[in-house]
Amino acid sequence: MSQVDFASKVGVSFHSVNRWENGRNRPIPLALKQIKKLLHNNIGEPGENLLTKYFSNQD
Repeated sequence: MSQVDFASKVGVSFHSVNRWENGRNRPIPLALKQIKKLLHNNIGEPGENLLTKYFSNQD
């Protein structure tokens, strides 16, 4: 999935996603919630692995 597609699905700009990937910024809590929902609903096993890695200590 491209950064543009991902940004569209999360509801943020491409530039925000680019800054996250380059470590210049972190997603705000609302964006994290959207990312978690996207991973859970749309990506399957790779998404589940990412959920476990990055969101296992949240909720």
